Amino acid sequence: MMDSFILAALAVCSLTAPTCGDKGTSKARSCSDIRQFYSGKGFALDGVPQSEISGEHLRICPQGYTCCTSDMEDNLAVLSRREMEGLLKEAGRSLQTSLTGQYKVFDGYFLELLNRSAISLQETFTRTWGLLYSQNSQVFSDLYTDLRHYYRGSNINLEEVLNEFWARLLEKLFYQANKQYFIGEDYLECVSKQIETLRPFGDTPRAMKMMVTRTFVAARSFVQGLMVSGEVVRKVSQVQLSLECMRAMMRMTYCPHCRGMASARPCANYCSNVMKGCLANQADLNTEWRHLAETMMQVAGRFDGPSGVDDVVLSIPSRIAEAMFTMMENMHSINSKVRAHIGVLSTEPFEHFTLMNLLCPKVSDVTVSLRDMQPYWVSLPSVLCSDRVATGSGAEDKCWNGMNRARYLPEVMGDGLASQINNPEVEIDITKPDMTIRQQIMQLKIMTHRLKNALNGQDVDFQDASDDASGSGSGMCADNVCSRGPRLIAPVTDRPTLYPYLPENKKVKSSAASHNLPCIAMYLLPLLILLLRR
Repeated sequence: MMDSFILAALAVCSLTAPTCGDKGTSKARSCSDIRQFYSGKGFALDGVPQSEISGEHLRICPQGYTCCTSDMEDNLAVLSRREMEGLLKEAGRSLQTSLTGQYKVFDGYFLELLNRSAISLQETFTRTWGLLYSQNSQVFSDLYTDLRHYYRGSNINLEEVLNEFWARLLEKLFYQANKQYFIGEDYLECVSKQIETLRPFGDTPRAMKMMVTRTFVAARSFVQGLMVSGEVVRKVSQVQLSLECMRAMMRMTYCPHCRGMASARPCANYCSNVMKGCLANQADLNTEWRHLAETMMQVAGRFDGPSGVDDVVLSIPSRIAEAMFTMMENMHSINSKVRAHIGVLSTEPFEHFTLMNLLCPKVSDVTVSLRDMQPYWVSLPSVLCSDRVATGSGAEDKCWNGMNRARYLPEVMGDGLASQINNPEVEIDITKPDMTIRQQIMQLKIMTHRLKNALNGQDVDFQDASDDASGSGSGMCADNVCSRGPRLIAPVTDRPTLYPYLPENKKVKSSAASHNLPCIAMYLLPLLILLLRR
């Protein structure tokens, strides 16, 4: 009875030889395909099996029969990480190129506006003001130089630049109107410091300061936003993937080759979980990245319209001319040459309309790019999976799920580090975020803060600067400087002639006018005599 049972069992086993007993008794599957694949990746074939071997040695791939040794598994794992990091860098370079291109477009055009504005001022003022301009052209060129430096990111207080310009211009014009006298530097400085009270240029300095400050703060912050965005992409794209990610990428990418399933493509949800786990830290950039893009679009929206960047920059010459005309019109003593130019100045237009609205398409292009880049960090997993997952009819049941060709059952994880706590494919410690990426998140927050300040016309670098936009001066004179004006002395002749002080402006009263301070020479003369005797 027992003998007949044994014979029956042997007969059944002989009919099912491929699945019963020792695999070595049947013909092992050839590893020629993976040998060719492995060699094509640049690896030597030393130690690569000719046919399948037992896979107990594998630490990443399923431990069934395999064509991969431990060394092959390690090499392919490192390769899978290197290839994925290459794809991330390539995607980052593409976005960087876009941001750099938009930066160059806006930066080039804004500098062109500044150059056109400066050329317009030079040509028109030379024709209109003649020597009055040519002798004082440095005042105007310094203004444009400071504006360029500010836009380029120099640590300059823009309001102080404009205040200094109007003060210097007042000194030059006042001197020219009274050049028959010798006017001391102290007196000119005193006059310029009285600019708030004198208001020689009317309301133009206040209006121009408000418009120029808002425009340049916004433009500078905008280009800085483009540069910071590109730099964040560059640094984040260089972050090395974790060892856990490397293992997951190996299991998804090259383990099918080790199992003899080279044609098997990953299941869509399986690939999503691998990528979401690998790029969990990158996805945490999403919130601040979107905030930055949205704020930049708001700033870009300010560049259009009647007070847009074109109009403000190109109207600088006409606003300055208007201010100068106002001063000349109200000047009591003016020489004939300046009078000859007043009529021309009041009627000659400044042709700055030729470039108007040409910036709109350029800003519009930048805005479209900003809108398109908003979902970049959370869309990376789907982008990277799009050309590698199984597709077509029945793909869900025939795709590679990390173990075999079969349906992938786990649910897809959310975006970001905190959502990966139960990721079945990538083991992640959600309490240890990547510090490089955290630093870049902070950079995005800082840049967004700067842009929000720019929307209000505030330069974050100078938050303590005066908020007063009502004038262009820097306050009243010191008591010991403005108590009395200097003597105005005619050009030296054989016999010097003394002239009285300039008529006192009834609106300008020095706080020390009532104090008759002794002449400082009375104190200095004895000291000088003492020094000479030594």
